[in-house]
Amino acid sequence: MNQILITKKLYVTPELKRKKKIYKIDFIVSVFLVIALISFYLFATYSRAKEEGVAKDILTSLNVEEEGDSSNTEKLIVALDKEAEEEKQNKENQQKIASVNSKKRKTVKTPDGQEYTSLATVYIPSINVKYPVLLPAAQTTEAIESILKVSPCKFWGPEVNEVGNFCIVGHNYRNTKFFSKVPTLSNGDIIEVTGVDGRKVNYAVYDKYTVQPEDVSCTSQLTNGRKEVTLITCTDDSSLRWIIKAREVK
Repeated sequence: MNQILITKKLYVTPELKRKKKIYKIDFIVSVFLVIALISFYLFATYSRAKEEGVAKDILTSLNVEEEGDSSNTEKLIVALDKEAEEEKQNKENQQKIASVNSKKRKTVKTPDGQEYTSLATVYIPSINVKYPVLLPAAQTTEAIESILKVSPCKFWGPEVNEVGNFCIVGHNYRNTKFFSKVPTLSNGDIIEVTGVDGRKVNYAVYDKYTVQPEDVSCTSQLTNGRKEVTLITCTDDSSLRWIIKAREVK
């Protein structure tokens, strides 16, 4: 028996052509966006790895030998009997302070030719974090943000391992880099700070909390004569700041 096959021709309307064209454009745009996002992610990952590499270069260049804790730091006594004597003594004190402070800072030149001023190394055994603590070129947001791309840096406070509250700020990249793991610290965890002069002081965490970005009360220098360290980093969503407070272990 003969079978007659009847093919029904689909009529392509102008509206269908227009929709087909739109779908095609949407597909191309989607592919382009996916490629762009992947490229951005890879570039950001590479940049952060490169920046951490600079921090490791600085850490290697420091290579200081630890001398252990030393509480007998030089004390400057100012004579208060006469104005002339005061002025003379103050000038001598300033020169001594400048001399002492210069020994607590070290300029390091990395393989890329950049120079950085390092104050110390911070090592946190419980989360296996170790970085140099750099000194920003100036106490401005721009200078601090610039140096934070390379390593954690001093935010506020006295010289390293002296009486007062030495504040260190670092980025939270939500991975294992820089201060990303700092929010996991608990009370009792040890933070080792070794100055470029080789003097090391251990600090034990005693408090952890979050604050608004504009709240800088954590930088207070009212430590009742004790040596303290404060670590500062962002929360994972960058809406708040984690504050980790630690006090010298004697």
